[in-house]
Amino acid sequence: MATAQLVRRGVSDPRVLGAMRQVPRESFVRPDMTEFAYEDSPLPIAEGQTISQPYIVALMIEAAKIKPGDRVLDVGTGSGYAAAVLSRITGKVFSIERHKALADAARTTLAQLGYDNVEVRHGDGTLGWPDASPFDAILVAAGGPEVPEVLRKQLKVGGRLIIPIGKMAGVQELVRVVRDAHDHFHEEDLGPVTFVPLIGAKGWSEAPVDGAPSFERVWPKKARAPRQPLPDLIRQTAEPLPDLDDRAFGSLFDRFTKSRVVLLGEATHGTSEFYRARAKITQHLIEHHGFNIVAVEADWPDAAAIDRYVRHKSVHVGSGPAFRRFPMWMWRNVEVANFVDWLRARNAALHPDQHAGFFGLDIYNMNGSIHAVLNYLDRFDAEAAHVARQRYGCLTPWQRDPATYGRAALSTGYAKCEKPVLLALGELLAKQLEYESQDRDGFLDAVQNARLIASAERYYRAMYYGSAESWNLRDTHMFETLTHLLDWRGRGAKAVVWAHNSHIGNAAATDMGEARGEINIGQLCREQFGLDAALIGFGTDRGTVAAASDWDGPMEIKRVRPAHADSYERLCGDSGVPRFLLDLRERAKPELREALSTGRLERAIGVIYRPETELASHYFDARLPEQFDGYVWFEETRAITPLPTEPQAGVPDTYPFGL
Repeated sequence: MATAQLVRRGVSDPRVLGAMRQVPRESFVRPDMTEFAYEDSPLPIAEGQTISQPYIVALMIEAAKIKPGDRVLDVGTGSGYAAAVLSRITGKVFSIERHKALADAARTTLAQLGYDNVEVRHGDGTLGWPDASPFDAILVAAGGPEVPEVLRKQLKVGGRLIIPIGKMAGVQELVRVVRDAHDHFHEEDLGPVTFVPLIGAKGWSEAPVDGAPSFERVWPKKARAPRQPLPDLIRQTAEPLPDLDDRAFGSLFDRFTKSRVVLLGEATHGTSEFYRARAKITQHLIEHHGFNIVAVEADWPDAAAIDRYVRHKSVHVGSGPAFRRFPMWMWRNVEVANFVDWLRARNAALHPDQHAGFFGLDIYNMNGSIHAVLNYLDRFDAEAAHVARQRYGCLTPWQRDPATYGRAALSTGYAKCEKPVLLALGELLAKQLEYESQDRDGFLDAVQNARLIASAERYYRAMYYGSAESWNLRDTHMFETLTHLLDWRGRGAKAVVWAHNSHIGNAAATDMGEARGEINIGQLCREQFGLDAALIGFGTDRGTVAAASDWDGPMEIKRVRPAHADSYERLCGDSGVPRFLLDLRERAKPELREALSTGRLERAIGVIYRPETELASHYFDARLPEQFDGYVWFEETRAITPLPTEPQAGVPDTYPFGL
């Protein structure tokens, strides 16, 4: 947390970083929020309040220039986390909280941790703590209409007051007030933020305000007031989309067809409109613009079964139905099946060199990849197959549940699997010319599976360290797979990528990249291909979605909550246009691009959806026009339709879903 979220964003005070590393944040969050304790996000606590995101705690403490021996007033105790961090730096902390239940709980937590230099009081923080003043520093964790004069007067000469000032709802300014002399103060603007309102005699009244934010956060850049309300600007610049069954739907995306790679996103892994829209756009790109690769966020060996079907290739002996591991519904659904059938029918009338293929970019199915490599070598090189079995034998105990390999690999002995799998890959590549002369497509499949095994071995080791490394390994593998496919198809190859927004949007324009050091396939494509890559995101406000509550849990049809007040999705919903395309490229809509460039929340629902913790679980900061070249909006959406898992009479065995 300290390295990825604080140091990367400019926090440098060693005392602040040391305190943030020392205080166990999980002790200050609700039990159901423990897994999110070290995320760069505020989290809900009791009384409708929040524990601030780690970065804003560090930012405010560093701005207050806290030193050992200082007397500090903390207004808005909340969970007690900020007071705990302060206590590790300074001599005495006085913390005041208007909710008695929160004050009592924080007092108990601080005592249990042995932080005995914090005194917690229940009271009105806007009035300060006169009998403990003057203070070297005062930090206020809520936004007020102005700087309370009573707090100014409780500063020592040279003391610093950090407080958000502005409207009750919306963007405020973080202000540092310094007492230069007994009757002289100066103020410094530290940038835009959004905080819960400061309630009290010298703050806001208790009366609620519609749309008031329920969390604190720091905005990535200063807000610039647009010439007109953003929903109105979106309504005027958005291009309404026809019905998904209208053949004209795909033609609206002709503007992106000069790109060599078009990346189509999704805001969830279980929304019918996203799958159907991507299918319609892809059909148009294949039919009218020569795109011949469909590369999806799916495991290579599973997608290979689809590819053999759509390109009329023979079925591999011993290969089972595709997409049988969690989450099956992500690709085993009616929407994907309809696209697969269309692609097979189109390819049937063409020469094999003109076929469009269906390929997987992801790394999870290590077991399927091992079987695919061995089956290939059994057909063409029995001696090499024998050696490969020995190489992959190191991974045998973990083939069916490779995540357990990651746990075992924490012991250095099991890292010995890295060398054998790399040797197996090297030996395949060394015989490329020989193997390709016998079966070019088969060699591509085998060598890509060998690459997957090598990447997966590293991925499952890295994932247990809890850093960005495992994410970066996965997306780098997906990007490299895409480039291998483009090279394999040769001159004129053009690819459509289907993956989640979090993969295909430019990570550098989100807190994925800025706070967590994560890269993704969209960022790598932007860096590699420049304007020859088009990044198109998708979003929705409400509806239903197919998702699970926990990993490896059953699929459920869940209700998607209306978008958060501070999100891009809310802006789009408030435009009143039910379906539209926003062209976010600078040359296309400069005014819209500028207006949307102030950071906001964006929602991401994967195969897991937890509406009860949606803000913490499913929102992140982004700058939409830098993240995407285009944005497709569906105001209300419905869940995908999963395919049945039981065999159906009369369906040929060659059908890739094994129905």
